[in-house]
Amino acid sequence: MADNSIINLGELSKPATVLIEKISDAVGGIFKPYQIVRIAKAEAEAERIKAESNIQVSDLQLRAFHRFLKEEAKKQENIEEITRKAIPQLEEKSRPQDIEDDWITSFFDECRLISDNDMQVLWSRVLAGEANSPGSYSKRTVKFLASLDKYDAELFTKLCTFKWSIDQDSVLFIYGWEEKIYLRHGINFGVLAHLESIGLIQFNNQISDFTISNIPKTVKASYYGKPIVLTFQKDSDNIIVIGKVLLTRIGMELAPICGSQPDADFEEYIHDKWRKMNYIKEEKTELDNPVVSK
Repeated sequence: MADNSIINLGELSKPATVLIEKISDAVGGIFKPYQIVRIAKAEAEAERIKAESNIQVSDLQLRAFHRFLKEEAKKQENIEEITRKAIPQLEEKSRPQDIEDDWITSFFDECRLISDNDMQVLWSRVLAGEANSPGSYSKRTVKFLASLDKYDAELFTKLCTFKWSIDQDSVLFIYGWEEKIYLRHGINFGVLAHLESIGLIQFNNQISDFTISNIPKTVKASYYGKPIVLTFQKDSDNIIVIGKVLLTRIGMELAPICGSQPDADFEEYIHDKWRKMNYIKEEKTELDNPVVSK
């Protein structure tokens, strides 16, 4: 990259440097202060045209010209802010060089209009996550994220309070939207129906529940880093009942990075449910050890 980059590559880790160079190559010098160069060139071009043709530029044209420059500068600012926010989230083992150029182009084409700070944080998590593990986020998810408004993002974040990891997959446990533990977080029938309509979840409002099948005798579950081992009677082909909500692929990609927080009351609520379902028969008292069924 050129020396006039807005970021000093010498002060960054190798993954961050590679990411910025990758972005610059794919999008076209995105971290050069090219908007300044473009403004200067555009103004010079306007003066040249005016001089050569002796045509008076109207006030309307000038206003349109300045509006265009202002809009482009804002888009550039958004792009740079999202990238700045992503850099601290990079891991030493990240592989930004393996991100597809088409993905980067699509990502920055969609995120350039995002100016809200909270939404920029969400976009930065996607960028960092893709750099840390290329292929984690589909272009479809990127396009969906561009259509997601802040209100819907906040609803999804609340819903993910009820997210567990089952063998590293994100799974929601909504056993009944009318129960107080869900209503207390603003999750009700209308919210679930809405989140289904925009493509984040599948919502089953019938009597039957969603399940996970082909579960082995033991399976590891965790709630925001707190592990538990579920043990079943059969050696294979066991089933876990998860309730009324299933994450779509887009939902599964966004759930780990949406910024949701755990609820100790919900953790205990699930433990009680699983005891009644015989997923948990006895718990150890040590806080640091996994809870193991016997």
